[in-house]
Amino acid sequence: MPADFSGKWILETSDKFEEYLKVLNIDFATRKIAISLSQTKVVTQDGDKFEFKTLSTFRNYELAFTVGVEFDEYTKGLDNRNIKVGTPHVSLVTWEGDKLVCTQKGEKANRGWKHWIEDEKLYLELTCEDIVCIQVFKRKE
Repeated sequence: MPADFSGKWILETSDKFEEYLKVLNIDFATRKIAISLSQTKVVTQDGDKFEFKTLSTFRNYELAFTVGVEFDEYTKGLDNRNIKVGTPHVSLVTWEGDKLVCTQKGEKANRGWKHWIEDEKLYLELTCEDIVCIQVFKRKE
């Protein structure tokens, strides 16, 4: 049985987030705001169906998907990409052990993310081109 990601998680640490935003061509002002924010992730999981809500005082982002099924994604507030099933730009999440692994095919090389739980913390690894950002979240009681 895969890991249970359900719950509310508060950002504890973030490494190389600004570098990640730079490689996405996010403007200077938005990057500075984004790196200063506290983030809360609310995860709802029903088997292989997920809903991730990333909440902050600046902007919220929602992502819903089913593991193993390509899905549409609009990266509003990041690089504003429309990723549509049936186009060359596509997102797909799979299980690799207890890790959720998303591959985003499109205009940027090596783009995607991984989520996993280790030592009661939620980890998020964001990758794009040669940049790897690691964020760590603690469970909110």
